[in-house]
Amino acid sequence: MNLPKEYTEKMKRLLGNEYDSYIESFSQPRYYGLRANTLKVTPEELTSMVDWKLEQVPWCKEGFYYDGENVRPAKHPYYNAGLYYIQEPSAMSTGAMLNVEPGDRVLDLCAAPGGKSTQVAAKLKGQGIIVSNDISASRCKALLKNIEVSGVPNCVITNEMPENLAKKFPKFFNKIIVDAPCSGEGMFRKDDSAVKSWETHKTEMCCGLQREILKYAADMLCDGGIIAYSTCTFAPEEDEGMMQEFLNTTGKDFEIIDYDKSTGFIDGKPQWVENGEDYLKKSGRLMPYKVKGEGHFLCLLRKKGEASEPVYAKDKTASEKSLVDYYEFVKNSLNCPPKDNLIIHGSSLLSVPYCVDLRGLRVMRSGLYIGELKKNRFEPSQAFAMTLKKEDAKISIDFNLDDENLKRYMRGESFAVDCNDGWCLVCVNGYPLGWGKVTKGRLKNKYLPSWMNI
Repeated sequence: MNLPKEYTEKMKRLLGNEYDSYIESFSQPRYYGLRANTLKVTPEELTSMVDWKLEQVPWCKEGFYYDGENVRPAKHPYYNAGLYYIQEPSAMSTGAMLNVEPGDRVLDLCAAPGGKSTQVAAKLKGQGIIVSNDISASRCKALLKNIEVSGVPNCVITNEMPENLAKKFPKFFNKIIVDAPCSGEGMFRKDDSAVKSWETHKTEMCCGLQREILKYAADMLCDGGIIAYSTCTFAPEEDEGMMQEFLNTTGKDFEIIDYDKSTGFIDGKPQWVENGEDYLKKSGRLMPYKVKGEGHFLCLLRKKGEASEPVYAKDKTASEKSLVDYYEFVKNSLNCPPKDNLIIHGSSLLSVPYCVDLRGLRVMRSGLYIGELKKNRFEPSQAFAMTLKKEDAKISIDFNLDDENLKRYMRGESFAVDCNDGWCLVCVNGYPLGWGKVTKGRLKNKYLPSWMNI
C-alpha cells in the first residue's frame, strides 16, 4: 500500500509505538461482514440456514464475518429475500451502540446506501418512524432498494440538504445518526481509490461539512435525545476535535455519554486534540490493528433536558370508495388485515407512518409502497411482498434452494405451477421473494427486473 507521506507522518505522530502495528495491518486480508435482518430472521436462525462459516462480530450481536474471498452472499437467494445486509464490520458499531427502541423517531441524516438505516429499522420492529436522508439522488436509489428488500414498513426516504429538513423537523427526533462524510482513512485498506480521495478531499473540507451537519442535527433533536456521530476516519480534527468544537459552540446544551466499549473499542483520544478535554475519552475508536475491521469512530451526544412528544401532521387518508380494489385484493389474496393510514399518490397506494407535513421536501418514498390502483384492479408491489410472511398469503409457492423454478423466477421467467389462480407469494424456504400472478397453471413473473442479480 503506497500511502501519502503527509498521512504516514501524521499517523506516526499520533500512534507512536503502535504505528508499526497499524502499518502491518495493511498486509492482512480485509474483513467481510454481513448482518442478520431481525425483521425477518434471528441471528441463530441465519447461522443454521447458510452453508458457509459465520463468525460473530463482537460489538454487534446480529453481525458476522464471512470469507469474502470464497463466498458470495450477495448472489444468494437469501440476500434477495432480505435476510441479511452486507456491511463492513466496523460500520455495524454505530447502530449497535445507539439504543433504538420500538416507537422511536429516528433520523439517519447521511443514510445511503442504507446499512445503518436498515440496522436501526430492525430495532424499531415496524413501530415509530425512521427518516432516511441523503443529499445524492443517485445514492438514494440504492438506499430505497435496500430499505425495500429489508422489508422496512415505516421509513420515509428524503433527498434533501440538512437545513431544509431542519425547517420541517424542529425538535422532532429522539435519535439521530450522523454518519458524517469524512476523509475516509479507515477505507484505505479496503479501497485503493480512498487514498486518492483523501488527497483531494482534505480534512479541512470535511470538517466544514461535519460542522454544518451537526448544527442542523442538533436543531432536529428533541430534549433528552441522542445523536450518534460516527466516521470511518482516524483524523482527530474530524473526530474528537469535532466533538469538542461542537460542545463549545452550537452544542452547548449537549453532553457526551458512555457506551459499552468492552467489545474492542479504545477510549477516545483527547491527547490528539489541542487542549483536548478529558470527557472526550467517553467517545471511542475501533482500530484496525486491534480488531477485525477497517476502523471507526463513534461518539454519543445527549441533548440535556426532558423529552416531549412532537406534534404529528394528520395526513388526509384515502376514502373507502377509492380503496375498493385494494380491499378486494386483501380479501382474495391475504390472510392478514389491510394496512392503515393509507394515502393515494397518483395511482400509488402507500401506508405512511405518522410524521410531519412533508410538502416542500424532495421525498423519494413516504412509508410503505403497497401497490398500484389500476382500472378495476389492484396490483401489489415488490416492496409490499417483502414485508409479509409466507402465512400472510392465501396462495404461495415455496421453493428449495436447488429448485430450478427458483432460478427461473429470479431470472424473471414465467413457468408452469401447481396452485390456484390468483396472486401468489413466491418464497424460498419460507421467506418471501416477490409476487407472481397465476392463471390456468402458469405463473406470470412479477419480480422486479432491477432486483435480479442471480
